[in-house]
Amino acid sequence: MVLYYLLTTFYVFVCFVLLMVILLQQGKGGDMASAFGGGSSQTAFGARGGATLLTKMTTVFAVLFMLAALALAIIGQRGPGSLVSGTAGPPPSTAPRAPAPAPSPAPPASTPATPSPAPPK
Repeated sequence: MVLYYLLTTFYVFVCFVLLMVILLQQGKGGDMASAFGGGSSQTAFGARGGATLLTKMTTVFAVLFMLAALALAIIGQRGPGSLVSGTAGPPPSTAPRAPAPAPSPAPPASTPATPSPAPPK
């Protein structure tokens, strides 16, 4: 059970870092300045150095994202205790379940007939 929560926390961290790495990358199309010859880069890592570092980080975190998603899906399908204890979850039932019997209508409640008091004269 603890492993499930650790993996979920790791997955959220990987999602956050992957989002940041993707947003830090420069688009492949370039900007307007590079189209007119002003190709000086304003990135923190230089003209090509940042692109390769961010591309490698994107690849690493994308693989971690997919592996963690697959692991969480497997754990979620088998149940959180199955990974730690080594036992499989409950076997899937192949036979359709019979519908529950319809409740029989309750007989109307009979109230005892009590004479109403006579009006005063």
